[in-house]
Amino acid sequence: MKLLLAGATGLVGGHVLAQALVDPRIDAVIAPARRALPAHPKLLAPAVDFEALPEDASWWAADAAISALGTTIGKAGSQEAFRRVDHDYQLAIAKLASRHGTPAFVLNSALGADPASRIFYNRVKGELERDLAGLDFASLTLVRPGLIGGERQESRPAERAALVLLGILGPLLPRAWRINPARRIAAAMIEAAIAAKSGTHVVSSAELA
Repeated sequence: MKLLLAGATGLVGGHVLAQALVDPRIDAVIAPARRALPAHPKLLAPAVDFEALPEDASWWAADAAISALGTTIGKAGSQEAFRRVDHDYQLAIAKLASRHGTPAFVLNSALGADPASRIFYNRVKGELERDLAGLDFASLTLVRPGLIGGERQESRPAERAALVLLGILGPLLPRAWRINPARRIAAAMIEAAIAAKSGTHVVSSAELA
């Protein structure tokens, strides 16, 4: 199996990459990225500019694609810049994968994703889900985690405080509100990519707790 992975340098994407490289069911991982990735016999990591993706690259053709690409409004600097990464870049990747015959796509979305939401973050996530559904993937899986647990490279004080609070209250909360470990999200995405079930499917935050 050949897996295309976008967002391999992020928290969830890093776990997807690590798990995919040791999974005997996956023969090759193609992870286009801005930054260099550690070499591995199963890994092809072409350097790309997400503003000008190479449309004719042969590696867009895979058995399945996973996108864990994403940022925050604070890191991006504006809502417009956030939308460019979390919607436009990912949709462009999906369109190229689809055009080259990749039949299955798995997205790391978010709890509350809704194109009609009044919350900007949720609306962008929902708009991406809607636009992906308009492509011709035989299999589309939308993974919707809540608060993601794991060690990030960048500092997010508010998120860290929320993780501490939810960690304390976890046993008392409904499963949908509990912390979703990044490794578990990654595992769910890989399983969805390999299974490639026909149609559109949602993996809820409760299933990831």
